[in-house]
Parts: sequence; C-alpha cells; structure tokens
Amino acid sequence: MELKQIVTGFIGTENYKVTPITNGLINTTYLVEDDDADQKFILQRLNGQVFQRPEVIMHNHILINEMLENGNYPLMLVKPKPIVSGSFMMDDEDGNSWRMLSFIPDTNTFFKIPDIKTAYEAAKAVGCFLNTINPEFLPDIQIPIPDFINFEKRILDYQTSLQHANEDLLKDAALEIEMMNELLFLPKKWIKMEKEGQLPKRVIHGDPNIRNILFDKNSRPLAVIDLDTVTVSTILYDFGDMARSYTNTLDEDEGNANNNFNPQIYRTVKDGFLLSLKGKLTFEELENLDYAAQTVIYIQAVRFLTDYLNGNTYYTTKYLEHNLDRTRNQLELLKGLRTYLKL
Repeated sequence: MELKQIVTGFIGTENYKVTPITNGLINTTYLVEDDDADQKFILQRLNGQVFQRPEVIMHNHILINEMLENGNYPLMLVKPKPIVSGSFMMDDEDGNSWRMLSFIPDTNTFFKIPDIKTAYEAAKAVGCFLNTINPEFLPDIQIPIPDFINFEKRILDYQTSLQHANEDLLKDAALEIEMMNELLFLPKKWIKMEKEGQLPKRVIHGDPNIRNILFDKNSRPLAVIDLDTVTVSTILYDFGDMARSYTNTLDEDEGNANNNFNPQIYRTVKDGFLLSLKGKLTFEELENLDYAAQTVIYIQAVRFLTDYLNGNTYYTTKYLEHNLDRTRNQLELLKGLRTYLKL
C-alpha cells in the first residue's frame, strides 16, 4: 500500500501535498495539506517495535481527550481523525499502523529550555494537564509500553550487562560503573516504595519533555502533545523527567559536561508543576519530589550505560563511546542536583 492510498483513505481526496517532518524520534511523520478542505493534518506511521499494540495508543488518546474536554482544560487538543469506516487507524500491507491527527497552526517548539519564564510556563502546562486527567477514580488507561517505568528491570538489565560485557568496555567505563554502583540506593528506595504501595497510581504523560509542548509566538503554551506514552504509574516519574530534561544546560550527548545543572530552572519547574497539583498530591508524593528527580536522572544514566556495555544495540549512536558520553552527562547532571540539595 503506497503513501497515496494511506492519505486518501483518511482525507478522501487526491488533491493534497505531503511534506516529511524529520525531527521526530520514534514515529515516521508527515504534514498533509488537504487543498480541497484547506486543512492541514499530521500523518504518522507508528513505530511497531516501540508500540506493539497501536490500538492501546488510540484508546488512551481518545480517553485522555474526553477527560480534557470535560475538565475545563484551558489548552488546545490534538484530535485523531477517523477514516471513512470510522476507525482511527489504518494498516498497510506490511502490517504498519497509520493514524492522522489534527494540526495546530502557528506554533513553536523548543528542544532546549530557552529561559526561566518558558520553563515555568511549560511546567505549569504539564501540571495542569496531569491535574485534569487524574480525577478521583483512576480511569481506564492501558499500558502502551510494558516495563517502560519498571526500575527493577532497568537495574537487572544493568547488572546483567556487567556480567556479559566486553572487557575493554568495562575498563573504559570503570569510573562510571563505580559511580553507578555507589548510587544504587536511589532506585532501591523507589522500588521499595512502589512495592509497599506508598506511591499512588496515577495517569502520567510518560514523556513530558519540552519538545512535547506547543507554544505560541509569545512563548505561551498552546498544547501538550504526544500522548503515545501516557500510562499509569507514579506521578513522581513525570516530575523527575521534567527536572532531568529541563535543567540540563547542555545537550545530553556532551560527555565533557561540567556544572550542567541549572538550580534556578529546577526551582521554577517545581513551582510551575505544583501550581495545579499541590492540593491533589499526597504527603509522600510532595516529600519525594527532590528524590524523584535524582532517581529518574540516575535511571537514564543506567540505561545509557547498559546500552554501551551491551554494544550500543538500543539507542542510535554516532561513535563507539556515544552512550558512555551520555552516561557521563547524566551523572554530572545528577552530581549538580545532589550538590544543590546538599546531599
């Protein structure tokens, strides 16, 4: 099935233009311009290796949109567009699943936090989003990526990589392995709290990176996008990942990072995140925000190091020590956060 058949299956006309969008990290994405209706849409082929149950993605997206629409949510929504039969997905001959989404015009996206004000507005938008999709009772959100936030499995994978890694790789990463092992108490506490039920199960975004927020020309948030990773877990993960991705003053590929943690942005992100959520979070959640930021950074460092020791099989790399450089970057970020917290 050609791209033309996919597009016409969604918009019902051959009078259109298609432009690839190449800044996505997982799915294959196109901008479709329907010249008959004078409308634009986002067309995506879902990455089947990452999202093995695309029907779960669409189920969650539609349910989240319903909650946002009924919850006085102030931001705009990205809405799935059905094909003629009413389905929100189309499969091609190779078994790939395609979807079409509404397009929000006149928006800007950032790949790094440009300033304090934007950091606050972004964190406030994510907090508002999470507050709206977490009513009194847990909704029927399904798990799109099994074990994505399973820290026990991440540590087991890391320890397995230590046993099977090439001796040269172990030697080159000796300092990072030593640092990682010294900080193993971080994920162990998280795992213990989850097993003992200390952390409430909530709906979370799963990838609240700055690139998943659309802004207007005045850097005001218009929409929180990319709901593919929406799942049920502890809300501490979303805060931790925001702290990890917002406070890093350098690209995460920079292995020679030094003092790459921005404490002012960290304080700002926490303030924005809590604006809508403070009254909803439990004592345990509020008390563990700083701890969560440390642990999520640590786990990302573990994932990079594990992949390096496994021969760079998961993350895309440009050179042999790319994942090791990413590990060093995250460990320096963690060092900066822990110094700020006086730990």
